[in-house]
Amino acid sequence: MSSENEPAGGGAQDAPPEQLALIRESVREAKAPRAKPRTWRGAALAKELPVARVLVDKGVLHLDRYFDYAVPEELDADAQPGVRVRVRFGAGRHRVRDGRREGGGLIDGFLVERLAESEYSGPLAALAQVVSPERVLDEELLGLARAVADRYAGSLADVLQLAVPPRNARAEKRTSPDPLPPPPVPEPGSWTRYEQGAAFVAALASGGAPRAVWNALPGPRWSEEVARAVAATLASGRGALVVLPDGRAVARADAALTALLGEGRHAVLTADAGPEKRYAQWLAVRRGAVRAVVGTRAAMFAPVRDLGLVALWDDGDDSHSEPHAPQPHAREVLLLRAAQDRCAFLLGGWSCTVEAAQLVETGWARPLVAAREQVRAAAPLVRTVGDQDLARDEAARAARLPTLAWQAVRDGLRHGPVLVQVPRRGYVPRMACAACRTPARCRHCSGPLEGQESGAALRCGWCGREEGGWHCPECGAFRLRAQIVGARRTAEELGRAFPAVPVRTSGREQVLDTVPRAPALVVSTPGAEPVAEGGYAAALLLDGWAMLGRPDLRAGEDALRRWLAASALVRPQSAGGTVVAVAEPTLRPVQALVRWDPVGHAVRELAERAELGFPPVSRMAAVAGPAEAVADFLRAVELPPEAEVLGPVPLPITAAGRPRRVGSPPPGEHWERALVRVPPGRGAALAGALKAAQAARMARGSDAAVWVRIDPPDIG
Repeated sequence: MSSENEPAGGGAQDAPPEQLALIRESVREAKAPRAKPRTWRGAALAKELPVARVLVDKGVLHLDRYFDYAVPEELDADAQPGVRVRVRFGAGRHRVRDGRREGGGLIDGFLVERLAESEYSGPLAALAQVVSPERVLDEELLGLARAVADRYAGSLADVLQLAVPPRNARAEKRTSPDPLPPPPVPEPGSWTRYEQGAAFVAALASGGAPRAVWNALPGPRWSEEVARAVAATLASGRGALVVLPDGRAVARADAALTALLGEGRHAVLTADAGPEKRYAQWLAVRRGAVRAVVGTRAAMFAPVRDLGLVALWDDGDDSHSEPHAPQPHAREVLLLRAAQDRCAFLLGGWSCTVEAAQLVETGWARPLVAAREQVRAAAPLVRTVGDQDLARDEAARAARLPTLAWQAVRDGLRHGPVLVQVPRRGYVPRMACAACRTPARCRHCSGPLEGQESGAALRCGWCGREEGGWHCPECGAFRLRAQIVGARRTAEELGRAFPAVPVRTSGREQVLDTVPRAPALVVSTPGAEPVAEGGYAAALLLDGWAMLGRPDLRAGEDALRRWLAASALVRPQSAGGTVVAVAEPTLRPVQALVRWDPVGHAVRELAERAELGFPPVSRMAAVAGPAEAVADFLRAVELPPEAEVLGPVPLPITAAGRPRRVGSPPPGEHWERALVRVPPGRGAALAGALKAAQAARMARGSDAAVWVRIDPPDIG
């Protein structure tokens, strides 16, 4: 082939001697076998450890194992354990050329280890590419991910998707700063308010591994106390990890750590930080440049070096439960890390979950609480309004707010902002006693009783048994009523009643972080309460039945947690802080709120769970899907002999256009759900059996979806 710009008759014969030499050299190189990155056909293998064991990023249970690949010599230096690689997956057994399996599609994976030889006797496909020489996966993180996958009957690849953030090339090219020397040992500060608080900080600073369940005093000082615990751990030359429920809590802990330690000693890991910034922060932790991490549940797998403390704030918050497979809970992941790394553990909050009470009950952790005098000095005054008060209150019947609530708002607005907590919309009504409003429960499994459209006998929402002769175990009454549902138009009513006062709302559409100390009405849904400068002067907790009446095992615990979270933002009683709760004062969660005794409430709940055989005393799994698929799955699974199956029962049909919760049926489909529970010590056997059955279904290519979740947070 010639070109118009070449001389006539030109060719290699007319080229200068230097150019001829270059042409001959290129011809000689072309005759030598060259490695082909798509297959590496004919390429020489690494002289040492020529086999790479790879975890492919498939995320399906029947492929939850390692696969061996050959290491080309050109990739030998970069193909180190822990790096990201790309491999050909699905190569045919008979598609072999020059000793290499070929075919299949390119897929990402992690190189786990290098071996001298493979247990597979046939020809191996070669690594297609080393994506980056950055070693992002070490043995410690791999072991943690495997433990989480086994506990939740999931795949290792799914867990690593949660543990290792997506790669960002620009962030990877940056150099991380040099690690700073350990800071000085901090003073205990406000930890002295707790009976063993100073000793806990001293143990962290001396290199110890104390384990504590911390019942924090009301007020804004919890973030400073978390920062001091982190600083004490860093002073011992170790790392620390703090997991918080949302970005607002992370911002407070971040500010407290910066004020105490200065810049550069901790990293912030949140899902909304952006891919480049998040990956850069994660790499700084992985490389050892930063020894402390604060973040949301995305940080629970953070690869902190020499981990000395894992801390979790407000473990009852729904945000700590990961919605993506295999749906691990941050509390359980940090418990696994504390056991694996033999480090300190701190579980804190204004409230106390049943799981936290169990940790203390079993002796695994010690309580970290304040004396009753300190609690009374820090807590606001709590007053209640029950049914009898509402019946006698003309204002409550006319304006749907009791007189006591109006008085609390009016008096509070003289001194600062007033918080009004209104329950979320969308709670499904169930049945309760018409006389005392005790939720109607099944006598066999303690599940919530539901009224049927046909007017037939009541039916349990958990085990499906019908109940024909129900009577209230508290007062003996036989009449039932539907429980209160939804939220009231509180903002509009208060705005009309106090026209000169600004009304701010905080909820799903817009969540406020803070509000000024000027008088204002702040209407918020649970969990979205902003922090007021100097604290709220008063708070109203409206429609308590909307939370207490939820058809869930955790309804009382969760209602108390949300009430305490709102009340903790109110000024102490000595400064005039008042909380008015519109709920029946004789109920256990309301009494715990009045006494500010979440620990006592959790201990009593734990005793009842133990008697009924429900979590956390037992281990439980939920199996949901179409009726025939669930029945086939339960017949096929080899459950432990001690396992008990409750149900299956129909699940509510998801309406088109409504948000779909994790594990709920697709819009318009009819699903059923069964609960499987086993006694303590048999959780691993249950998870293994469910994982094996699910893997067998996937290997057969079953079309019907079956959703399996270990320790479902909502079993109502």
